[in-house]
Amino acid sequence: MGFLFSLPFLLLSVASLLTSKAQAQGIKSARLLDLVIRDFTLQSYGNYFRTGKLHTIHLPKNLSGINVHTIRFRCGSLRRYGAKVKEFQLGVGVIVHPCVERVLLVAQDLGKNWSSIYYDNYELSGYQLISPVLGLLAYNAGDDLNLSTPFEVGIQASEKPITIDFSNTTRISSTKGVIPLCASFGHDGKVTLSNQVSHHLCVAMGHGHFGLVIESPLIPDRKRVSRWKLVVGSSIGAALGVFLLGLLLVAIFVKVKKKARLEELERRAYEEEALQVSMVGHVRALTAPVTRTVPTIEHECRPPFS
Repeated sequence: MGFLFSLPFLLLSVASLLTSKAQAQGIKSARLLDLVIRDFTLQSYGNYFRTGKLHTIHLPKNLSGINVHTIRFRCGSLRRYGAKVKEFQLGVGVIVHPCVERVLLVAQDLGKNWSSIYYDNYELSGYQLISPVLGLLAYNAGDDLNLSTPFEVGIQASEKPITIDFSNTTRISSTKGVIPLCASFGHDGKVTLSNQVSHHLCVAMGHGHFGLVIESPLIPDRKRVSRWKLVVGSSIGAALGVFLLGLLLVAIFVKVKKKARLEELERRAYEEEALQVSMVGHVRALTAPVTRTVPTIEHECRPPFS
């Protein structure tokens, strides 16, 4: 009987795993990435995962570059004592709603490559993301160790805000004297910017995804430049270059022909000056200039008169 009751859950787990792997091949949205990470986290969860102890989740190779850690708390214990989950510090008085006895916290570090999903899906024109995106989400845990019916719950700070420390994440890009701003990425697709409370330290009043950005107005908006525009622009530029080259070659050819013609006219003028041209009927004929022979007086020798 135990086997019969566990068989549907086993089939459901296998189907969910195959679906998650298929989705991971072509993830385009930040929300879908959260769901895929959630599924792998819950599938990795086991009875040996003790409450109050941080555990590392090993993701498949197609999600390499993402670091995920999870920890489970009783809602009342989390509110009384707070908790530190990787880069997130939850202060005393934090509220989980709806509270279902236990809550499963999932901390994400999306690394350099996967953080670009947030740049592509949120309006960040004029800003550059200089840190990995860090996420903190929460799911119901209850007493069901199999976590077969997960749903997301909210985390709300009350007495003290939640702090996010970016100093121990992967190396933050050089800011060249520019002070970074804290970016909070909401589920509604909006980005909220705020000042840091200290060096590479941001605060938030609830769960979500966060990063550091700097103003960068000279960086073009990658979302606005489509591939076909680049192709058309390159083709027009190449055609214009060929046209200008053709004009240059034509100008050089005309100049050479004109110079040759002038040289031919000068040669003919020189020859015509050396040889006089006369018309014999309708034919031009070259005649040499007349050279007159200087006349001489002949002296006859006559015999003298005898």
